[in-house]
Amino acid sequence: MSTAEKKGSQYAERIVRDPQVCGGQPTFKGTRVTLRTVLASLAEGDSIEEILEQFPTLKPEDVRAAIVFAAASAEEDLPLPAFPQIR
Repeated sequence: MSTAEKKGSQYAERIVRDPQVCGGQPTFKGTRVTLRTVLASLAEGDSIEEILEQFPTLKPEDVRAAIVFAAASAEEDLPLPAFPQIR
């Protein structure tokens, strides 16, 4: 299994889309907590422990899955800026 496949399987088991839950936004399996909410909390500087206190239905693996998802998305979707040449 490639590194990308391992990363994908880490979050695919925890992050789901259901048209009947939160309008089909990605949520954590078995919860109504959206991926966007957890990523926003991380961006604001909240620790995993703080997020788990705010959303007791989440598990530490859910927050790690959000981080893996964001990293995999950035790796696949964002073009890297050109780096200046060192002379």
